[in-house]
Amino acid sequence: MLSKIIQFVKKHQDDIILLIGVILISLLSFAAGYIAAGLPEKEPIEVDKTQSL
Repeated sequence: MLSKIIQFVKKHQDDIILLIGVILISLLSFAAGYIAAGLPEKEPIEVDKTQSL
């Protein structure tokens, strides 16, 4: 049984590495977005409308 798993990993090594890379990049992107969303927001911009005649 273990030899079949080792054989499978050796046969699909490139695909497994690519999958792990995609997962790590996705997790890193999620973490960066989560951290950026947690930062305190700056003071909102206020727009005053004045009527000119």
